[in-house]
Amino acid sequence: MNTLEQIEQLLGNEAEYLLGHTCGTIGREMLTIPGPDFVDRVTALSDRSIPVMRSMQALFGAGRLAGTGYLSILPVDQGIEHSAGASFAPNPIYFDPENIVKLALEAGCNAVASTLGVLSSVARKYAHKIPFVMKINHNELLSYPNKYDQILFASVEQARDMGAAAVGATIYFGSDESTRQIQEISTAFEIAHSLGMATILWCYLRNSAFKTAEKDYHVAADLTGQANHLGVTIGADIIKQKLPENNGGFSALKFGKTAKAVYEKLSSDHPIDLTRYQVANCYMGRAGLINSGGASGANDLAEAVKTAVINKRAGGMGLILGRKAFQRPMKEGVEVIHAVQDVYLEKQVTIA
Repeated sequence: MNTLEQIEQLLGNEAEYLLGHTCGTIGREMLTIPGPDFVDRVTALSDRSIPVMRSMQALFGAGRLAGTGYLSILPVDQGIEHSAGASFAPNPIYFDPENIVKLALEAGCNAVASTLGVLSSVARKYAHKIPFVMKINHNELLSYPNKYDQILFASVEQARDMGAAAVGATIYFGSDESTRQIQEISTAFEIAHSLGMATILWCYLRNSAFKTAEKDYHVAADLTGQANHLGVTIGADIIKQKLPENNGGFSALKFGKTAKAVYEKLSSDHPIDLTRYQVANCYMGRAGLINSGGASGANDLAEAVKTAVINKRAGGMGLILGRKAFQRPMKEGVEVIHAVQDVYLEKQVTIA
């Protein structure tokens, strides 16, 4: 069985729906699509410095996807927000940070993204073997009662000192604290670029009003798309976003400003079209869109491959997948990540 047949088998009865879809909303010719020459074709035209270009190329030049323009990143910072127990109890070897980096290396990831503590503890052994993405802010749920705010845990200079290729950060767009977070991370990204590192922004939504009895608009294409647009505006080179599951957040919640064309012409109910709208809000792909792998469950392999197919066919730049890999034995985690990477390596899975 060849790679395409394996992908089709995992997609099951959705194979034709996803692999045969033609995007009739925003044409692929309007996009800046990923490719081996992305740094030369896109980054080099911006105001990014030569050291930032080198850092971007380091991300694109590592792992099984080296030279494709696509990214497969292992993110393991859940120990802070979700608690170390909730994150690592299913597979206690990952309480040891070295095993996190070993998983990324074994799986042939482009980079490993984690906390100051995790990466600094093994930096001298691994920073030159796989690109590091140091996450500088986090939410933590030990405070009681719980609150939801991204606060700085580390400085950009600490990322530079350990040889990181990029810094990562999260903004909870739509939250009461988002104004401060936008200002903090805009400044942090400016510093990161001045020190020669690339920037990756987790553009998440967080507001209880975004979830109604009928739908959870935290994963609406229009709202997440606007979060992406704000993220690129403050200097993110790469955007991390959840895969969209619905649309019409602005209309349903009756706030903000949008246009009917967003729903009537620029998107549809098809998941590839919804994700294409996310890509469009990343300056039509000038900033790469990587979608998150989501929580671990019973059908992780199939779900991860489905997400990769949607992201790639929409014009995205890859997947940042963690819990579906590290919450299982390392061998199985590697298999899940390889299956995702195979989607980006398979030339017959094209941009819709």
